[in-house]
Amino acid sequence: MAYRNTVEFEVSGEYALFSDPVTRVGGEKFSYQIPTYEALKGILQSVYWKPSLIWIIDGARVMNPIQTETKGVRPIKYYSDKNDLSYYTYLKDCRYQVRAHFIWNENRPELAADRNENKHHNIARRMIEKGGRRDIFLGTRECQGYVKPCVFGEGKGFYDEIQELDFGMMYHGVTYADEAYSEETKGKMSIRLWQAVMKKGVIAFLPPWECIHRPVREMNIKRFGKDYGNFDFREEVM
Repeated sequence: MAYRNTVEFEVSGEYALFSDPVTRVGGEKFSYQIPTYEALKGILQSVYWKPSLIWIIDGARVMNPIQTETKGVRPIKYYSDKNDLSYYTYLKDCRYQVRAHFIWNENRPELAADRNENKHHNIARRMIEKGGRRDIFLGTRECQGYVKPCVFGEGKGFYDEIQELDFGMMYHGVTYADEAYSEETKGKMSIRLWQAVMKKGVIAFLPPWECIHRPVREMNIKRFGKDYGNFDFREEVM
C-alpha cells in the first residue's frame, strides 16, 4: 500500500550485519539473513530525521542472493587493553529496495507546529537523491552503505520466482518511550518481535503496534527543544 507521503529508495553495500542482540552476548556476531525493521528505519533516519515524525517501514525487496562471509576480528577486550579474537558473520553483496512512510509523533505535542506533511516529504525525497544527510551503514558502523532513489518493484530480483521463505521469529526493533504507541509501552523501553516471511522477494513488515512486545525497563521522555533547556530527546530512568 502506497501512502501520500511514501518514499522509495535503494540501499546497497558490500557487507551488512543485521545481528540478533542475543548473539552478541559472547562477543560473536552473526547476521540475520534479511535486514531488520530497526536497521532499515535507522538508515532512513540517517537520510532524514525529525523528532516530530516517526518513520514506518512498509516493505523491503531483496534484490541480490543471500550470501554470508565469516571474518576473524580482534576487538579490544572490555576490561584490558589487550585484543580478543571473535568471528563475525556478515551478509555479502547486499542490495535492497525499501518503501516507507511517516506518521506524526503524538508523544511530542510541543512540536505540533512542525507537522507540515508536504515540507517533510519533499525534504526527505531530496535527501534520498543526495545520498542522505549522515553516513549510511547496514546494521553496524563498519558496513558502509549507499542510498539512491528507485521505484519499488522495478528491476529483476533474485527471489522474484520464490513463492515464500519463512525466517521464523525475528527481532523487529526497539520502542522507546518517545515513540510509545499504547498504554503498555508508555514510559518504557520495549523490544518487539515478529514472524518474518518473504514472498517473491518482498518482506512486508508489520507496523510496530502489531508486533509482539516485551518491556525491558522504565524510561522517561526528555522533551526536545530550546524551551526545555536542552536539545537531547531521550533520558532513561536508571
